[in-house]
Amino acid sequence: MNQIFNHLPTAELQALDAAHHMHPFTDGGELAAKGARVITRAQGCFITDSEGNDILDGMAGLWCVNLGYGREELAKAAYDQMRQLAFYNTFFQTTHPPVVALAKKLSELAPANLNHTFFALGGSDANDTNIRAVRVYWELKGKPTKTHIIARHNGYHGSTMGGGSLGGMAGIHAQGGLPIPGISHIAQPFWWAEGGDLSPEEFGLKAARALEAEIDRLDEDNVAAFIAEPVQGAGAVIVPPSTYWPEIQRICDERNILLIADEVICGFGRTGNWFGSDTFGIRPDIMTLAKGLSGGYVPIGASMLSDEIADTLNSTEFAHGYTYSGHPVSCAVALENLRILDEEGIVDRVGAETAPYLAEKWRALEDHPLVGEARIAGMMGALELTPDKSARAKFAAEEGTIGFMAREASINNGLVMRHVRDSLIISPPLVISRAEIDLLVERAAKTLDQVHARAKAEGLMKPA
Repeated sequence: MNQIFNHLPTAELQALDAAHHMHPFTDGGELAAKGARVITRAQGCFITDSEGNDILDGMAGLWCVNLGYGREELAKAAYDQMRQLAFYNTFFQTTHPPVVALAKKLSELAPANLNHTFFALGGSDANDTNIRAVRVYWELKGKPTKTHIIARHNGYHGSTMGGGSLGGMAGIHAQGGLPIPGISHIAQPFWWAEGGDLSPEEFGLKAARALEAEIDRLDEDNVAAFIAEPVQGAGAVIVPPSTYWPEIQRICDERNILLIADEVICGFGRTGNWFGSDTFGIRPDIMTLAKGLSGGYVPIGASMLSDEIADTLNSTEFAHGYTYSGHPVSCAVALENLRILDEEGIVDRVGAETAPYLAEKWRALEDHPLVGEARIAGMMGALELTPDKSARAKFAAEEGTIGFMAREASINNGLVMRHVRDSLIISPPLVISRAEIDLLVERAAKTLDQVHARAKAEGLMKPA
């Protein structure tokens, strides 16, 4: 595969980037003053910047590069498909072999009742599809008032008008008139921050029963669906207590509410099973897919629908779709990605070997004086930073101050970790080795030591 090894000097690339490129979720002026980090190549679990620094990618790109970087098979799948059929749409009663094969493969992997796939370009637009799908479904079932969708505070479902509204991120809702009407949010199952004196199990039931209270407030005849991530990824890897999902499932079943599992992050091995729904015993009516579906190599997203919902929608024309729904190149790469995950036993190895090893090493970081909780589920983890772990206290400093400090220190130590508020999160490639896990944890510990020392020196180890 050809790669561009020669490029403009870093400063020139940064200046051009600032002049012409608008970044997602970024203060453009702040970035222009600092200069973007320029990533020029990657291999396995490591990325390399324009200055030649090799950095362990503890976030798998953006929760997505499950097979790691540089898999020639995926490049060849894209090349071969482009030569044979670079593009054709799936409108107007037309299809093509890659989209047929991928839809069939997904029906084999997904929970038994999910056998139908509507393709998108990513998780955001797939969740927009879900909003329309559940509303049209209930209208066709003779219940046109069932339009309202319940989601969770601090959940993330994308940043389009629909996906951003479903998500419960205050920063997203502060801009552009979000959330759109017909969507409300209930409490998240975040025991460390919100559980008070309750045990995790007690708090899990309390958080789940907030859904029942919201259904009662709205009237069951007005509620179409509840959407949630099995584990809240962008919210800071919030792993729900064991009692949470069984109670959510009971409520949805008893109250005639569709359950949408947003598997954009959790799907395709991230939790040690093919889907987070498998890990937590969820029986969704719809699953949202993206990220790990292609391993991040090409854009693709999808909504997988139950037989009941698909049969109902197929009884009429569902006036919805995207130019690139089921793009043949994306489908071909996704198929090859799934083949590798399956034939190389990567999902099984995560569940049986590397995820338990990572969990053991990661949880040991909870002994560090800066860490209040070390959460982990499969290949996704978080370190909750605190000035007083016995009190589960927040910092007196502006929220995110310590987290950002830690993120920057981590990059300088050769490890990509993301910060959410005052927590550090990881989501490494699923192919990470034990030796690379050791390196990840070693660099995380070094970062914690540095930040703890700096926070003490600057008087920041004060609880709110």
